[in-house]
Amino acid sequence: MDAKIVLAELQFKAVRSSGAGGQNVNKVSSKVVLSFDLKNSKSFSDEEKLRLELKLYSRLTADQILILNCDEDRSQLKNKAIVTKRFLDIITAGLVIPKIRKATRIPKSVIRKRIKDKKSLSDIKKNRRKPDF
Repeated sequence: MDAKIVLAELQFKAVRSSGAGGQNVNKVSSKVVLSFDLKNSKSFSDEEKLRLELKLYSRLTADQILILNCDEDRSQLKNKAIVTKRFLDIITAGLVIPKIRKATRIPKSVIRKRIKDKKSLSDIKKNRRKPDF
């Protein structure tokens, strides 16, 4: 994944933030909405698109568009930087290929130890019983 090509495909929109904040909220468009069209992206191969589509299924719209919001800061530039970093983190996490687990055998010494521990616990419980005459 080339970050420069991906960042060139992003679309940003500044919107007025909601919530408390007084006059600043009513006047300034500091909230940033990032949208990324995964289906029409030229920076990912078909295999990568499929992997991202499966991993980001709950975050994508019906048109395969990823939408992220950020209104954490009063500055539009800081919000843009935050949402861009969040986007790159999501994409890199979505492209990670999980390692395939290799099945291993249980060592004989571990099996022997488990059986020995069971036997010793059994002996302890036998000794607690009343004697059978």
